Amino acid sequence: LAERSFSAEEKAAVAALGGFEALMRTLRERLAEQKERHQGGNKWIGTAGTSPFGAYGYNPEGVRIGQAQSRHRRAVKVWDRREFQDLDEERDISARNVKVALRRLRIWAREGAAEELDLDGTIRASAKAGWIDVQTRPERRNAVKVLLLLDIGGSMDDHVETVQELFTAARSEFRHIEIFYFHNCIYEALWKSVRRRHETATPTREVMNRLGRDWRCVIVGDASMSPYEITHVGGANETWNPEPGALWLQRIRAQWPRSVWLNPVPRAEWKYTPSISMIEDIFEGDMLPLTLEGLGRMTKVLG
Repeated sequence: LAERSFSAEEKAAVAALGGFEALMRTLRERLAEQKERHQGGNKWIGTAGTSPFGAYGYNPEGVRIGQAQSRHRRAVKVWDRREFQDLDEERDISARNVKVALRRLRIWAREGAAEELDLDGTIRASAKAGWIDVQTRPERRNAVKVLLLLDIGGSMDDHVETVQELFTAARSEFRHIEIFYFHNCIYEALWKSVRRRHETATPTREVMNRLGRDWRCVIVGDASMSPYEITHVGGANETWNPEPGALWLQRIRAQWPRSVWLNPVPRAEWKYTPSISMIEDIFEGDMLPLTLEGLGRMTKVLG
C-alpha cells in the first residue's frame, strides 16, 4: 500500500493464513468465536488494525467488513452490499473522436423496408420503361453485432468518464448491440441494470446460447482485482462463484473468437497488477488500452 509499508512480522502473519481457502476458513472461525467489538489488533474482526478482517485497517490481503468505501483496493472480498450506478443512456457524446474510431468497425448491409431512393436503379428502370420509374432500396446499415460487457463500480469509478464516452459512442454507432454489466470478473451472471443486480440477473450461459459466434465481444474493465477472483471457486469479491472466473473468460473466448478486453489503466502500469497479466494471458494478447490507438487496434482484431 502506498500509505504504509508492512513489517516482516505482518507479512509473515498474512502468509501464515495459507491462501484463499484458509482465509475463508479463518473468517468462519472468527465469526463463531468473537463476542465483542475490537479496535486495532491483528487477529479479530475489528477496525484500524492489521487483522485480515474488518474495516479501516491495513492488511495486504483481507476481507472488508463494515466500511463505507474502498481506500486501498486490496480486499479479497467485500462483505457489505454496495450500490453501483448505471451509465447514462441520454448523455451527449463528449469525445467525438471515440465515435470516429468505432466507425472503422463496419460491415455494410441493406436491411429493412425499401425506403431509400435508388438513383442508379431509377435511371436504368426509367430508360428501359420509357417513363420515370422510381426505384427504392433498403437503407444501408452497419451490420456488425457487438456484445459490450462493462465492469462497473469499485476501482472502475476512476475511469467512469472514459467508459461513459465509449458507452455513448457504441450505442450510437452500432445498430445491433447488447450491453451487460459485471463487477471485476465475469462469472455465471450478468446484469442489464446494476441498480437491480441483486434482484434480476441474466445467466451468462443464456447470453452465450442466444448470441452466435458472428457477434463481436468487447469487455471493458481495469482487470484489477484479487487473483483469487480469477482462479478460485468462491473467490468473487461480492458473491460466491461456483466456478472460477478464468473458466468463464475462457468460455467467452471460445464462444466469440473475435473478442477483446479494453483496459482503461495505462499500459505502463499493467505490470504492477498480477490480475491484469493473468487476464492478458487468457486473452492471448487481445487486451488493449482504452485509448484511440487501442480502439484502432480493436477494430482490426474484430474486423
